[in-house]
Amino acid sequence: MATEKTPQVAVVMGSDSDLKVMESCIEQLREFGLTPEVRIISAHRTPRIAAEFAETAESRGIQVIIAAAGMAAHLAGALAAWTTLPVIGVPLAAEPGIGGLDALLSTVQMPPGVPVATVAIGKPGAKNAAILAVQILARRDPALRNKLVEFKTKQAQAIQQKDAALG
Repeated sequence: MATEKTPQVAVVMGSDSDLKVMESCIEQLREFGLTPEVRIISAHRTPRIAAEFAETAESRGIQVIIAAAGMAAHLAGALAAWTTLPVIGVPLAAEPGIGGLDALLSTVQMPPGVPVATVAIGKPGAKNAAILAVQILARRDPALRNKLVEFKTKQAQAIQQKDAALG
């Protein structure tokens, strides 16, 4: 199992209300043996803190940033503007809102030169963000790659078992 002393993944949320959804991301990372750095930072209410966080992330050992926000959802893009690290955006549904579509469009429609990898809205996206971060890290970590292969194998086996139960 991959273990670490310094977090390699940061999970950043725009509000403490986002934690309920992002727990699935944090738990998925932990299942792979990773302990993420978890922060609440607002692109709009704490912009200097957001910039400093992104600028110093790599020097703290962070290799991938996962950023989740609802509504205008500029957190992932704001962080991506201040770092060369890969940033994965998780759009979240917020009230008032339009089911997360506003956050999705704000996260995915980045200008050229400031990419944000964007996953699905809400909990499915949160879990996929964790898996995508693991896939990025696994390129240089054989133990983590083995855990990823095992995870994918178990997923396939679960589907095959359900299929066999139908037949």
